[in-house]
Amino acid sequence: MTIRNARVLKPTRRAFLLSTVALAAVAAMPHVSRAQDETPRGGSVSINIGTEPPVLVLIAHSAGAAYYISGKATESLLTYDKDFNPQPLLATEWKVSDDGLRYWFKLREGVRWHDGKDFTAEDVAFSILALKENHPRGRATFATVQKANVLNPHEVELLLSKPAPYLLSAFASFEAPIVPKHLYEGTKIAENPHNVAPVGTGPYKFVEWVRGSHALFVRNEDYWGSPKPYLDQIIFRFIIDPAAAVAAIETGEVQVSTANLPLTDIDRLKANPNLIVDTDPAPYSPSIARAEFNLENKYLADIKVRHAIAHAVDKDFIVNTVYLGYATRLDGPVSPDLAKFYTPDLPKYEFDPAKAEKLLDEAGYKRGADGFRFKLFIDPTQPSGPPKQTAEYFAQALAKVGIKVELRTQDFATFVKRIFTDRDFDIAIEGMSNLYDPTVGIQRLYWSKNFKPGVPFTNGSKYVNPDVDRLLETAAVEVDPKKRLALFNDFQKLVVQDLPTLDIVTPSVITVYDKRVKNLKTGVEHLWSNGAGIYLEE
Repeated sequence: MTIRNARVLKPTRRAFLLSTVALAAVAAMPHVSRAQDETPRGGSVSINIGTEPPVLVLIAHSAGAAYYISGKATESLLTYDKDFNPQPLLATEWKVSDDGLRYWFKLREGVRWHDGKDFTAEDVAFSILALKENHPRGRATFATVQKANVLNPHEVELLLSKPAPYLLSAFASFEAPIVPKHLYEGTKIAENPHNVAPVGTGPYKFVEWVRGSHALFVRNEDYWGSPKPYLDQIIFRFIIDPAAAVAAIETGEVQVSTANLPLTDIDRLKANPNLIVDTDPAPYSPSIARAEFNLENKYLADIKVRHAIAHAVDKDFIVNTVYLGYATRLDGPVSPDLAKFYTPDLPKYEFDPAKAEKLLDEAGYKRGADGFRFKLFIDPTQPSGPPKQTAEYFAQALAKVGIKVELRTQDFATFVKRIFTDRDFDIAIEGMSNLYDPTVGIQRLYWSKNFKPGVPFTNGSKYVNPDVDRLLETAAVEVDPKKRLALFNDFQKLVVQDLPTLDIVTPSVITVYDKRVKNLKTGVEHLWSNGAGIYLEE
């Protein structure tokens, strides 16, 4: 096994093809046929995920690009069907006590790590506590987990200080990977070398990571779910250039593409008889696009100014012109793709420039001799694509009501530092994930106690509302589903009125893939699942 991550390699097509040819012997490995499973076996699937992640295992990281990779090697306790019902993975049985303070799991027997060691409850207990200590979201997700007790080699219990009604939904493989205790214990979890060279229980084993080009995984012949996986190998490509990304899927260089496909090319790709363009949402972690207001700015601290901005912006124009229809208008903090918690009956700020002008006048900001009332900076999360185009539209729309806007662009790392560390911003155009539950994915953005300069994707607005805090904190421990939903509904109405952020759209999740690739998306995890069931039609 080769681990090629010691130096940066120039991302050339030739280097990638040489690597694939060198592994032809792997793709031709014999396998055991199962009469009861006639699913075609063999073959290789290349998936372009665009941005190259910093790690391949998400035990101490939440890099979005690694969502596609982590679970293929390192599994978790559960997976989830399309209705979000938990299904067995490394756990075969589970129970939650009536008071919500004890979670019990029976673990699958006969499972081995990729290095041949036995998988046991020790690994699960260790990993849950490691996630609590090291994972950016795990610190909140598992905050109430006080103990992880090994009852026997195949049973584990979690004891909580307070109920966590979202917890049973937290065990997706990319969100809560179980890692081998014998390789992680006694190390700095975030710096462990197996974060970039995974050893897991999953259907695919790590072979190599060629920086700037690809990461390669091959079939785990000792997988507990035999005869799965069906593929010989999965190759994750890092093609950033939009033109190259389109060419790669059109020519068959990759069979699946999830990133960097210009929306202007989607109709042409739809017309290709060999391709499928899939816009199904990703319910486990739906994303939204929003404008975040810095409430430390003296203008934006005025609610009339924020309401005026909301009326000055035409969200339907953004849907149709920026996203070319591949988005849904959004009027609250919860994406409709997170259907269980979505509240459609919320106040809407309809496009009304005259009303915006009136509110700005009432706030005391009259137009000056140059026609402007005041100036703001706007920063998109990306220097190109819909984030930048949305920011450009905001600048034009606000100029029409007398707000002068200067657009600044930077790379993603600089954007994160500017917004969450330096706090050198007025309006940020950004994407945020709702995740699978509002306590995990949304509370962090509005809870006053989560204003943490230097920590990305927290309450960047510095929004404070004691009633919102109370609703969020109560919902976080409420075990009655109906009461919990009512609390989140009240929360949504309050933040839409206060408007610390202006929610804009839910972008469509576009995946383009070769029609021979089958069973690509399963349950609510979709491409972030372990991928064991993916196969190539003969």
